[in-house]
Amino acid sequence: MSDGATRENFGLTASGEKVERVTISAGGLTAHVLTWGAVIQDLRLDGHQPPLVLGFDNFDDYPKYSSYFGATPGRNANRIDSGKFTIDGKTYQLELNEKGVTHLHGGSDNIGKRNWLLMEHGPDHVVLQIVDPDGRAGYPGNCTVTATYTIREGGVLSMVYETTTDKPTIANICQHSYFNLDGAQTTLGHEIEIAADHYLPTTDRQIPTGEIRPVDGTVFDLRRPVPVEREENGEQVTYDHNFCLSSERVAKRRVARVTAPASKVSLEVHTTEPGVQFYSAFKLNTGAPGLEGRRYGPFAGLCLETQIWPDAVNHDGFPKAILRPGETLRQETDYIFTKG
Repeated sequence: MSDGATRENFGLTASGEKVERVTISAGGLTAHVLTWGAVIQDLRLDGHQPPLVLGFDNFDDYPKYSSYFGATPGRNANRIDSGKFTIDGKTYQLELNEKGVTHLHGGSDNIGKRNWLLMEHGPDHVVLQIVDPDGRAGYPGNCTVTATYTIREGGVLSMVYETTTDKPTIANICQHSYFNLDGAQTTLGHEIEIAADHYLPTTDRQIPTGEIRPVDGTVFDLRRPVPVEREENGEQVTYDHNFCLSSERVAKRRVARVTAPASKVSLEVHTTEPGVQFYSAFKLNTGAPGLEGRRYGPFAGLCLETQIWPDAVNHDGFPKAILRPGETLRQETDYIFTKG
């Protein structure tokens, strides 16, 4: 099935649900978006041959091999310590889907691994929606999440996530694309800049310790462009940390920039969010070929996940993580691509 070459069947889930792929385009940027996981499956910039993101050409590889490639995990992205949190005096226990000790990205059947409803689409935008039911993975409340992806002139991929609930709960939605701006085997040749004065150190379980540590004098000082390939004590630095952009959600502003000198392609990130998780994908080892048969090993892409700080519900002084009935959590991010 095709709808003006903008909407087509992409596969079937294990339960037989139809997965659709919608193509949106404007101003030299083209995105292919799946109903499954609200995934950005492919992203292309005119004048630049390789894909800008990691993904798969075949749907069956996503449930089997994807490390959240292009997905929208939730209802609470990132990690919750021991899967526990308390709201209004009541303690909730979430599924411990990461090594049996932490809760990650909303659980094993999170919204990044389920089929969304295609609500609307046009040449330059698509709207997807999913209801995360009360009790799934231990979460209270029925949560409705709406994702609106729009491509605008100037190489802008805009995303707006809106979340509502019928019971007090925690919610935090993000976009989990892995970017590669030059098509090389790794992104170690990229340069990165993040406008954060502080970051969150973590335990060996990758849970924030609670300290909000200055980046000064550390390998986490990315306030000026530095290569992703950098060493400390003779070893490559491995990033999977939250960079603290602000203490609360604010008007959308520029927070990060990545450049690939080899291709002269740059990515700017503008967001409303108080944090960005920079993951350099050092753990990546994909068991199937990706787009155009590419092999994805360590550092094949990098993630800039704009979001509320991880485990925020369990730390005083972290940004607000609780969503209540009558409120709408609105999270906005623009990924802006240019070729110099």
